[in-house]
Amino acid sequence: MHQELAQYFRCTDDVAEFRLGGPLSKDSGYFCFGRNTVCYGRSGAGSRAKSVNEPLYDALDDIHFQGSHVDLPFDPAEIAGNLRHERYVTASGSPVRRRFAKVVRSSYYLVRPLLPVKVRKHLQKLHLDGWKKLAFPHWPVDTSVDNLLENLLTVAIKSNGGNSIPFIWFWPDGANASAIMTHDVETQLGVDLCKKLMDMNDEFEVPASFQVVPEKRYPVPQSYLEEIRRRGFEVNVQDLNHDGHLYDEWEEFKRRAAKINVYAKEYGAVGFRAGVLYRNQDWYNMLDFEYDTTVPNVAHLDPQHGGCCTVMPFFIDRMVELPVTTTQDYSLFHILNDYSQNLWEQQFKIILGKHGLINVIVHPDYINGPREEAVYRALLQRYARLRKEQNVWIALPKDVNRWWRQRSQMKLEQRNGELRIEGAGSERARIALASFEGGRLTYKVLDASASVPAPLARDLSAVEPA
Repeated sequence: MHQELAQYFRCTDDVAEFRLGGPLSKDSGYFCFGRNTVCYGRSGAGSRAKSVNEPLYDALDDIHFQGSHVDLPFDPAEIAGNLRHERYVTASGSPVRRRFAKVVRSSYYLVRPLLPVKVRKHLQKLHLDGWKKLAFPHWPVDTSVDNLLENLLTVAIKSNGGNSIPFIWFWPDGANASAIMTHDVETQLGVDLCKKLMDMNDEFEVPASFQVVPEKRYPVPQSYLEEIRRRGFEVNVQDLNHDGHLYDEWEEFKRRAAKINVYAKEYGAVGFRAGVLYRNQDWYNMLDFEYDTTVPNVAHLDPQHGGCCTVMPFFIDRMVELPVTTTQDYSLFHILNDYSQNLWEQQFKIILGKHGLINVIVHPDYINGPREEAVYRALLQRYARLRKEQNVWIALPKDVNRWWRQRSQMKLEQRNGELRIEGAGSERARIALASFEGGRLTYKVLDASASVPAPLARDLSAVEPA
């Protein structure tokens, strides 16, 4: 029961003795766990709604302290997994509706190559009509998974007599958050504009990855890939041919995945993104990549609705998922008709408040005019300020993947009465202290040289219900 909390925060296993307070329901549904924390799954108390639009039962009231144990009315791993893997979407959609959506998608992608952007965007607006009425995930950024685990950490602090809980901070060198820039290259025009984007990125010292479509869209000469890598950027694989059908059928997906894996080796790519952010996380084990960056945080403006409800990387089997946590440029320009920084700024603020990962998709194909170029230049300026003024780690996606893997293996160990971080990459790791002060959870990141006394035996005399 404590493993989900320990994996997210990389704290010691004994921070709390969580256990199920009773048998779980046979049915799954929506409930909440405190304010702004929507859950989906089974629970052992209260009720579960079939729709998130119904009144939601608050399971926070059903936590009970029994001596050294904390009884929970649900399994945190199940709830977090349901949200990250978007299982609530599959459960809420009817088979007839899914089949109809598949037919519409197939028809659209059959004629898409013949449609200019001005026509495509009108069709997409029709398809997305009503997106503002979608109640879940929360727009413009959903942090339900992060809220869930923060609430559990608060419960652990209270069960620990109010003592601070040490954990391994989320980012290297004590960075406040992280940000990556990703470029999906969709057409020959995008290929031609890559050099221009690299020049702009270099001007502001913002590294980026370029997701390249291996087949049918445009030629992919080795000289093009080598130029990207030579300049310090990253090459990733984007889909196979970007036709919108990658995840339609299992047998066809296996065939395509085998070819995608060949291109991964040929390109020296460790990251993957599917075209149009289509996804089926249950099939990811067929892809030979270290990380994926396809799953949106909130997918209201994408053809495949849903969202992983977290601003932190997470594991899908052996792959690290770097979720897309912001609105991509195409949707901003052509669906919302917005050429300002306002939405991105709103999303950045929420992500920074959770010390999460900012992940922006900008297509070279759409930075093809003075207005679009001005928007992108302003975004790069914002990234530079984030690094300088807010201690945000601006990194290549592959470096974030490497760090998240290393952090997942690090441990807090006691040595000579003090806590130390052990494991590969620990020289860049920092210990943080989580406390509950003034009615809210707070973090304090310690200097690398700071010593932390090993936790004392838990004092349960001050325990109060959450």
